[in-house]
Amino acid sequence: MKIGSHRDLIVWQKSRDMVVHIYQLTTNFPTTETYRITSQVTRAAVSVPANIAEGHARGSKMIMPIF
Repeated sequence: MKIGSHRDLIVWQKSRDMVVHIYQLTTNFPTTETYRITSQVTRAAVSVPANIAEGHARGSKMIMPIF
C-alpha cells in the first residue's frame, strides 16, 4: 500500500485520537491548572501528530530500536 499523505498513516490517526482524549481529560483538571499542567499536557499531545506529519513530509525513515 502506498502512503500518499501523513493522514494515511495509522500512527498519525491514532495520535489524533489521543489528542482528542487528552483534551477531554484535561477539561476535568482544576481551573487553577489551566496555564500550568493543562497547557503543557495539551501542547505535548498536539506535538505528536505534528511531528509525525513533519517527519513524513521530510521522508524520514525512523528505525525503532528493539529493547
